[in-house]
Amino acid sequence: MVDADSRKGKRNGVSRRSFVKAAGASGVAAGLAGCVSTGGGGDGNGGGDGNGGGDGNEDTDTPIDTEETTEEITIQWAADTRVGDAESEVQQALSNAGLPDNITVEIVAGSQVTDNRQAQYQQWLNGGREEPTLLMMDSGWTVPFIARNQLQNLSQSLPSEMISTIEDEYFEASVSTAKGSNGDLYGQPLFPDFPTMQYRKDLLRNAGYTDDDFDTWATESMSWEDFSRITKEALDANSDIDNGYTFQADVYEGLSCCDFNEFMTSWGGAYFGGRENLFGPIGDRPVTVDEEPVLNAIRMVRTMIHGENDEHALDGITGNIAPEAVLQWTEETSRKPFTDGNAVMHRNWPYSININGAEDVFGEDLGVMPIPYGVTPDEAMYEGTGGPVAALGGWHMTMNPNAPDRKKQAAVQVLRAMQDEQFQLDLFEIIGWIPPRPSLLDSDRAREVPVIGRYLDALKVAGNNAIPRPVTVVWPQQSGKVSQEVNNAMAREKSPEQAMSDLKSQLEQIEQSAS
Repeated sequence: MVDADSRKGKRNGVSRRSFVKAAGASGVAAGLAGCVSTGGGGDGNGGGDGNGGGDGNEDTDTPIDTEETTEEITIQWAADTRVGDAESEVQQALSNAGLPDNITVEIVAGSQVTDNRQAQYQQWLNGGREEPTLLMMDSGWTVPFIARNQLQNLSQSLPSEMISTIEDEYFEASVSTAKGSNGDLYGQPLFPDFPTMQYRKDLLRNAGYTDDDFDTWATESMSWEDFSRITKEALDANSDIDNGYTFQADVYEGLSCCDFNEFMTSWGGAYFGGRENLFGPIGDRPVTVDEEPVLNAIRMVRTMIHGENDEHALDGITGNIAPEAVLQWTEETSRKPFTDGNAVMHRNWPYSININGAEDVFGEDLGVMPIPYGVTPDEAMYEGTGGPVAALGGWHMTMNPNAPDRKKQAAVQVLRAMQDEQFQLDLFEIIGWIPPRPSLLDSDRAREVPVIGRYLDALKVAGNNAIPRPVTVVWPQQSGKVSQEVNNAMAREKSPEQAMSDLKSQLEQIEQSAS
């Protein structure tokens, strides 16, 4: 997914020339910052079963000389247009964080479309390319590269204190998407991304709610029952507003990885029997999409869209608060009605907080709260589900195992600088990327960042309750099945029971054929 300003698609001169020469620059920014692809991707040419192993470089565990290199050396960092557009500021931030002057980082600004980047990396790594040395990799598809043995094993290569910093101080959900089935780290989280629920304080004041309510909502998630009722009250109190709640439910990756993952998990449901099976083992984990918590999530959304008279409506949920158009909406199409002043509530990623909280939009009348919950964690069927669940997005730094040893040695110093708290706060100011350490969201400096700094309490709750998508080498196949059947059920083309029964069969077939 993309930031608003990354849609400009700029690349500065050197980076663009390098990228065109090396790979063929691909086009315009599309998609958005928190979430992966638009359903493409796939497992490329690599095999692998999602459980480690696979083809690719066999020397991924080779230790790296981590002493500071003294030679003049340039390494390439495959990043995106946001880094390319802010290259001088990012270079200065690395220098301020202690990157030695003899190491130059050349930014290779690739496509903002995450599927294109995934395919490009697959091509490079399958072909044994030595550069770029560092790859900025979507947390939504790092695990398949690990499973194919195509990334440097950082746990075996970096100093132990760098590994313990990541494991002890970074958002746990982010770290989990950078690990192999052996428990080793293959990526260093660069920034996480978490959705929240945005709302219009002015419209809710008209329905009788006050700043005391807004202060509470910032950190204390409300139930979906309360959310639906409050949204309807605000709709009724503001006759010129057409939409209560806007979100993303088109047939695309964002529904399966993110919106529905949140709905389902907040009710205590799971794709594969809980968090412990998120990343496999493929073919040896239960498929649990036909269970009651998952069905309740679909029933809830049907009620919100089609009303309480829907034959599969969920008791306790107030209906007719979401337009049927959500069934064709992705991030930007769902954001526009809210930004244009025609919705009460809106679920989206942090990039849109910066848009909607700007002074020429809603300013401080924009409220932000964690995603509502269906059941509390102690009521949930599976451990780690229930409560204010937020789908995990974000990106990692990974290392090309084919790079020459001397470049890997320099890359260690880059990764060390990126662990510096000052660098992480600089990136938050420069690009808007949330620091990977929860503790930094409590810092005075983070709170002073314009617009988004006002909403760090809600973002921290989201980060501490983040749920990754179940990424394995077969997830690209499974994701499309999920989004199609969930959309079918939400659109009333199938009953929740029939859609999830059909989905279970499809997911089981994919699991068995890959195991």
